[in-house]
Amino acid sequence: MSKQNEPLFSAKNLKLLTSPMGVQNPITVQVLGICSALAVTAKLEPAIVMSISVILVVAFSNVVISLIRNSIPPRIRIIVQLVVVAALVIVVDQILKAYSYEVSKQLSVFVGLIITNCIVMGRLEAFAMANKPWPSFLDGIGNGAGYGIILVIVAVVRELFGTGVLTLPVFGEVQIIPQLFYDMGYVNNGLMILPPMALIIVGLIIWVQRARNKELIES
Repeated sequence: MSKQNEPLFSAKNLKLLTSPMGVQNPITVQVLGICSALAVTAKLEPAIVMSISVILVVAFSNVVISLIRNSIPPRIRIIVQLVVVAALVIVVDQILKAYSYEVSKQLSVFVGLIITNCIVMGRLEAFAMANKPWPSFLDGIGNGAGYGIILVIVAVVRELFGTGVLTLPVFGEVQIIPQLFYDMGYVNNGLMILPPMALIIVGLIIWVQRARNKELIES
């Protein structure tokens, strides 16, 4: 009875939402979803759009799988999970093509590859298959947001120091580094736009997080 009366945003549920955004971040702790984190962070706009897409797919696929988990034969559970994720990814992809075609082209195949994103499949298998819809929804939002936070941080650093601007949805390119700096001799660092820099930045984020949270250091 106590479980039925548990508040929607109890301490336990809030932990499901907030923990993946911090000490249990799926990229920095579990090193999941790293490929797209490296591939779509040269500009901030596609990183934001990719983050929102993953949040929606993880959250709603978690809910769907949680609702039908007791009806899924164990031997085909992975296939069922893939079908659910694929359907949601197709919806997201079509919405992007309809309302944000340029960003859709920048993201290229990486929207479709959400289907095989380790974060999505990992949460379905590890959490949604064993929990009710509401906790599964919060878990999906939290893990998707944790993924998105890293994408946005990496994209801000790369685009800002690589081009001097930040490309925002709706607003377009916004000049961040003043022209005065360029007049004084400042030069953009073109290396920041190259893919290896994304890996280096993610590595630095992992190092900082593990330095601040000693319990994350493997024995």
